[in-house]
Amino acid sequence: MNFFANYLEANANALFLAPMEEITNAAFRRICKAMGADVLVSEFVSSEALIRDVQKSFDKMAFNESERPFGIQIFGHDETSLVKAAQVAETQHPDFIDINWGCPVKKVVAKGAGAAILRDIPKMVACTKAVVDAVKLPVSVKTRLGWDMTDRPIVSVAEQLQDVGIQAITIHGRTRSQLYSGVADWTLIGAVKNNPRMKIPVIGNGDISSGEKAVLFKQRYGVDALMVGRAAIGNPWIFKEIKCTFENNIYTSPPLVERINILLQHIRNTIPLVGEKKACLEIRRHYAGYFKGVPGFKKIRLELMKATTLEEVEVVLNQDFTRLI
Repeated sequence: MNFFANYLEANANALFLAPMEEITNAAFRRICKAMGADVLVSEFVSSEALIRDVQKSFDKMAFNESERPFGIQIFGHDETSLVKAAQVAETQHPDFIDINWGCPVKKVVAKGAGAAILRDIPKMVACTKAVVDAVKLPVSVKTRLGWDMTDRPIVSVAEQLQDVGIQAITIHGRTRSQLYSGVADWTLIGAVKNNPRMKIPVIGNGDISSGEKAVLFKQRYGVDALMVGRAAIGNPWIFKEIKCTFENNIYTSPPLVERINILLQHIRNTIPLVGEKKACLEIRRHYAGYFKGVPGFKKIRLELMKATTLEEVEVVLNQDFTRLI
């Protein structure tokens, strides 16, 4: 029985929130869930740190029942540590385990993890098989088209990963060398989905920044579901917008009062997770999204970027609230 196939059959336009380090913590995930995200995934968890009992890695795996369906994503370069990490993650009772074979960040790739594995496909397949065989939960993989524009073997790779037992594959339409630049190539994602040998769900990721694009990609390339990443940063309403577009309803951007209230909820619920100072640092990546298009916000954003306590954030917003609206 395929967990993903069954879920997506019942939820035709399901939206996944992409796992993003220091972005998709529990506080932000729950906001996105309330806005229409269907499937949530943890921030990626280092397999090496997990098997060394690093508390931060265990904290990343924490979730509550309201977040289901929920997956724990692990990354690493060593088969033994990946297997052990998957088994530890399984004890937390998520709905699935996801393996990150796509992170392009230098510090991850330098260790042979994430997208680095795209230079050694046999190892990628072997490690994936070992994880699939070691756990009872469904296993999925998130990866990219290939290492660079001269090496994009995703159609063959997807087949091989399916053959060793993964139940779904998420494909970001860029190579590792592209990082997040250029335009995502959805034609290769479509080639995987339309490969007659592929039987598992294919989830498309990359450049889904509006409801119109979401519908276009889903209909043109036939993927089973969509995963939204960077477009959700500071904009959890992207899920509501996409759902409205699929349902042919008119989407209205949230008023400023709602944006401020959700932002403050975001910070307040992040503080118990990482502490007040770190919460205020992490939230900085969201400000541009929360207040995109608000006239005169540039100056206020500079003040917010200096804030290191919740009180300081509230003071900035309260002082400029009447001028903003």
